[in-house]
Amino acid sequence: MEYSIALGIEKLDLSLSIELIDALKRNLKAQGITYKDLAQRIGISEAAIKRMFSVKSIQLHRIEQICDVLGLGLSELAATADRARQPMSELSNAQEQALVDDPALLLVMFLVLNRWRFEDMQCYFRFSESEWVCLLARLDRLGIIEMLPGNRGRPLTARNFRWRCNGPMEQYFRRQLLGEYFAEAFIGEQDALYLLAGELSHEGVQLMREHLQALAREFDALLLRDATLPPQQKTGICLVLAQKPWMFPSFAPYLRSDGIQA
Repeated sequence: MEYSIALGIEKLDLSLSIELIDALKRNLKAQGITYKDLAQRIGISEAAIKRMFSVKSIQLHRIEQICDVLGLGLSELAATADRARQPMSELSNAQEQALVDDPALLLVMFLVLNRWRFEDMQCYFRFSESEWVCLLARLDRLGIIEMLPGNRGRPLTARNFRWRCNGPMEQYFRRQLLGEYFAEAFIGEQDALYLLAGELSHEGVQLMREHLQALAREFDALLLRDATLPPQQKTGICLVLAQKPWMFPSFAPYLRSDGIQA
């Protein structure tokens, strides 16, 4: 997407697209700047600010004033709007590998995805401000997040993005984490483990697959609902959903060698 913006031409009455208006609003929210604050900084009434955003029409000189308040250039604003319009549903192989190779980078990505503020992070993790900013910058260069003022990052992934099938992260989980995940009994108040087995028709298998997909979407919706809660009101949860034709390995010796089952 390209945005044609004539810089410095005050006579233009520029009507912003919905994407650009949303980008302005996101950046204001990310920096904690209210409409009242913005009105005071650019010298107009709060009602005028609300009206501009509600009708989605802002003159060029107002755009420049708001960008100055945000510390953004117009080209940066346009890039922000473009990237926000096309969230990634899947990371590249290289992006996943970079996260697998550096646990600190992976941790910071999860914190950004879950809307952690720098101040909250410092209460739980040992990253210094310079380390935090450096890791955010690396994620920004990888194209996974966008750095924002105030030691913040904005995810460029879709809320329900998925790891690549048999990609670096899935391989890492199988190789390093799967045994640890199932090593301890699931007996806590917040634990749940169901080991189910049986025989289903082809239609039943497909219906079960659809139910698992629906549950994954519900999990994503709950993550989004709770994203803005402070860390002390949240618990890190890992949900593993799986389904495939499978038989206990201990049954294998009893299989007929000709592949015909009685």
